[in-house]
Amino acid sequence: MLPSAPMTRRVLFCLFTLGLVACATPLQPSSSASQSASRSLPAAAGALPAETSVAALPANAKVDLTPVSFEVARAKFVADTAARFNITPAQIEATLAQASFSDSVISLMSRPAERVKPWSEYRPNFITASRIQGGQAFMAKHRDALQRVEKRTGVPAEIITAIIGVETSYGGFTGKTRVLDALYTLAFRYPRSGNPERAAHEQRRELFFRDELAQLFALGREENLDITSLTGSYAGAMGLGQFMPSSYREFALDGNGDGRRDLFTNHDDVFASIANYFLKKGGARGGWIPGAPVVARAELLPGYPEFNPPTWTADYTLADLAQRGFRPLEPVASDATATLVSLEGSTGKQYWLGFQNYYAITRYNNSKMYAMAVYQLSEAIAGRAIPSA
Repeated sequence: MLPSAPMTRRVLFCLFTLGLVACATPLQPSSSASQSASRSLPAAAGALPAETSVAALPANAKVDLTPVSFEVARAKFVADTAARFNITPAQIEATLAQASFSDSVISLMSRPAERVKPWSEYRPNFITASRIQGGQAFMAKHRDALQRVEKRTGVPAEIITAIIGVETSYGGFTGKTRVLDALYTLAFRYPRSGNPERAAHEQRRELFFRDELAQLFALGREENLDITSLTGSYAGAMGLGQFMPSSYREFALDGNGDGRRDLFTNHDDVFASIANYFLKKGGARGGWIPGAPVVARAELLPGYPEFNPPTWTADYTLADLAQRGFRPLEPVASDATATLVSLEGSTGKQYWLGFQNYYAITRYNNSKMYAMAVYQLSEAIAGRAIPSA
């Protein structure tokens, strides 16, 4: 999943075809569409990988909305991708000749936004007996490989397992859309609503996917992949961990030393790459801290207003949060910094302190509920008690 995050990423909106005035950090991703039977859903509540987020430009940044024909945009893409990644234009043209526009991709991407579910409805899509048992079986099967990665990186085996469980049902459903077609469609025919207020947003979306299409060509050359045969999500995410091409290139690792980075079938590579993503995706704000907590329960004292932080970075000291009326309900280091996470539970509001490791999970998908679901699933897989919805 999908694949909804800032990146030391290769989404270089400021280069070549992208034509943006400034680079920036991403917004929350749109939710993924429903996929056939529930057994194959990577996440029934819908959650694209963080890379499908769209960069949020500063208020004074401009997006060029001048209409450009498909032929002109395509020709510029070929020329810029060739120069950028040292691939011959003829190779790019030959591959694009095999690409097709997909009506189903356009339909899925342009469907109306779904109602935002409260935590009490969202959580049951992830935290189920079958998903917990499936995660325990998966972790038992791959215990040695997962423990090697955990020992080397400090990213817990159950966190890696939970990500794969949420994204692809432990590899049971990695997507059936040809990646080349998905990215080609979204790169040149991203659906437009006709709403002038959404025009810049939709342009950013198209430019994001155009960059990912270029990254796909670079990935194919670097990993000796036939990019015409790769399949994944309708947004172009691939493999057990649902990496977009740019993240595949930036974060994937060769976990078993065979000289390849295979995120489709090689579990050593998959585990090492997901752990590397957790360590590095946080960028300057920091990635996963081995051995550190993820969240802690909190309460809001009477008489204080609600507080919803604008980001999930752990920027607030305990004193900051205490001034806002929030008090931890379990032991927390006195020098800890956190964000505040509020969730609509089945019996009322739940409040949590989210530490840096919580922020690290949101780099996979910039959603507070996604991050909490991954964490609680990981706890259940590890056999630890988790609170009710």
